Amino acid sequence: MSDRKADVTRNTKETQIRVVLNLDGTGEAKLATGIGFFDHMLDQIARHGLIDLDIAAKGDLHIDGHHTVEDVGITLGMAVAQAVGDKRGLTRYGHAYVPLDEALSRVVVDFSGRPGLHMDVPFKAGMVGGFDTQLTYEFFQGFANHALVTLHIDNLKGDNAHHQAETVFKAFGRALRMALALDARSAGVIPSTKGSL
Repeated sequence: MSDRKADVTRNTKETQIRVVLNLDGTGEAKLATGIGFFDHMLDQIARHGLIDLDIAAKGDLHIDGHHTVEDVGITLGMAVAQAVGDKRGLTRYGHAYVPLDEALSRVVVDFSGRPGLHMDVPFKAGMVGGFDTQLTYEFFQGFANHALVTLHIDNLKGDNAHHQAETVFKAFGRALRMALALDARSAGVIPSTKGSL
């Protein structure tokens, strides 16, 4: 468990994406997706999750950001799954509440091996900069499906879409940090009564 790193490349006719990460990093981020606000949100995951994250994405932004955002979520999920391995010693569950001014969000994650997403975020605006807020769901759906996690995301309060999104991504980073932490009391043990996740 001392080397929880991954380097994943995913190429399609719509996007070319590479994700390099270290789950036991310091929160350093190098991000280039072509969507400024999305880079800002990915930076929250790195910094609050203490994950070193290098993401380079080229997508069909002349159409819109959908494929780029969704495929980054997919590739990030693949990379996290690869880095986690068989999940021995993993805390497994993580949760976080994060406020930002008037906004408050809660994220709960379980490295269950069963992909699932429940998301209730009533964004107050359709766009933040060049980022379509609807794509937040597509990002997390792609992540959950490929990291094989159960993920619950709720924006409890918020009037500003930037604040709503930022609390979601920060809380996600914090919840990941908790779930990915190694549990010294369960070293080498898979955290499930089934014996596998």
